[in-house]
Amino acid sequence: MNKITLMMHCKDQPGIIAAVSNFIADNQGNIVYIDQHVDREQNIFFMRLESEFENADFNLEQLKTAFKTTLVQEFKMKWRIYTAEVKPRMAIFVSKYDHCLYDILGRYNAGELHTEIPFILSNHLDLKPIADSYNIPFYHVPVTKDTKAEAEARQLELLKEHQIDFIVLARYMQIISSKLIEEYPNKIINIHHSFLPAFVGAKPYHSAYKRGVKIIGATSHYVTEDLDAGPIIEQDVARVSHTHAITDLIAKGRDLEKIVLATAIKLHINRKVMVYNNKTLIFY
Repeated sequence: MNKITLMMHCKDQPGIIAAVSNFIADNQGNIVYIDQHVDREQNIFFMRLESEFENADFNLEQLKTAFKTTLVQEFKMKWRIYTAEVKPRMAIFVSKYDHCLYDILGRYNAGELHTEIPFILSNHLDLKPIADSYNIPFYHVPVTKDTKAEAEARQLELLKEHQIDFIVLARYMQIISSKLIEEYPNKIINIHHSFLPAFVGAKPYHSAYKRGVKIIGATSHYVTEDLDAGPIIEQDVARVSHTHAITDLIAKGRDLEKIVLATAIKLHINRKVMVYNNKTLIFY
């Protein structure tokens, strides 16, 4: 059985759902999931559809060509079709914090993530033993002011060599260059605490503690050239009180970071995220 996921958007107009449904039926497909949304302000129609094809002569490229020459042209769609059999290839970038890396690799090892991890890259050597314990290649690419361009060139070389589909910044403490972002638009996932922009700097939990915050959180988003301002994929919060010490806030924050990042990765892998005008639509 062949399973595809179709994601599309276009100007809202009558007949889109009927046309797509008939196209799937005419090609001997069975729709097993469909969801749609209309942005009234922008007048844009969004849809995500999953379909199964049991016919022995199913040909994905022929299906794409037929869809493109009929419905795409008729409705002027922006679209993508993905197959369930192909696992997206994920590169992990880390620095010295290990909590997100351990969580991702634990989920990966347990079969929770429908992906492949060709390598882990870091600007430090601290986490190499973790990569080694999971038998995943580890690349050390130091980054300094003087070597930044050289480091970015090496990163791009590795990404292309390993045919990487998307990148996860699992607490990678370096600013990603515009060149890398252009190569992977809406394909670089970052995680950080949600104290921004109120509490910046190296010790945000200490600053938040002094202000007596009542909620802490974490945000996962796609990376853009505007620092920490890309399309948000997932967020979560936890309540805290005066009884919590700084160490408690940090522990709760790291737990949130792990869960939020893992959720964002799953949503991306399972093709449930659509980006439009620096905003995401999440189809659960």
